[in-house]
Amino acid sequence: MKPLLLLPLLLLSAPAAFAQTQPNTETEAVQQTVRRFFEGMRRGDSTAVRATLAPGAVFHTLTTKNGQTQLRPENPSGFVKAVGTPHPQVWDERITFEKVLIDANLASVWTPYEFYLGSTFSHCGYNSFQLVKLADGWRIAHVIDTRRKEKCK
Repeated sequence: MKPLLLLPLLLLSAPAAFAQTQPNTETEAVQQTVRRFFEGMRRGDSTAVRATLAPGAVFHTLTTKNGQTQLRPENPSGFVKAVGTPHPQVWDERITFEKVLIDANLASVWTPYEFYLGSTFSHCGYNSFQLVKLADGWRIAHVIDTRRKEKCK
C-alpha cells in the first residue's frame, strides 16, 4: 500500500526533474559564441573572431604594475588584425565556463583561463564577457580580463 501512496508524489516531481535535465539553449548559444571567439583565435582566423563581436565592442585588460592596478583599453580592431596576422605560434587560450548569467538579451560570462603560446604557458587569469543578443544571435559587446603569471592552476 505504501508504494501506491508514493506514486502520486513521484508523478508530481517528474516534470520538475525533467525540466532540470533539459539543456538551456540560450546558455549553450552564449557559450558557443565565446567558444567560436577562441577557436578563431587559435586558428588565426580574424573573420571568425570578428563575427563573434557586436558593433562597437569594447576590450579592457586589468594589470598590476608596481603594486598598482591599471585598467588598459585594448582596440578590438587591432586585436582582430593581430589574430589574422601570421605569427609563429598558436595563440591558445584554454577556458572553462564558471558562470553564465542571462536576462533577456544580456548575458554575462565568467571564464577562468590559461594562455599558451604554442605549447608554452604564458599567463592566466579570468575573462568577463558581456554579450548581447542581436538579430543574428549572441555577440560579444565587452571583454575585460585579468592577466598574471603567478597563482595559476
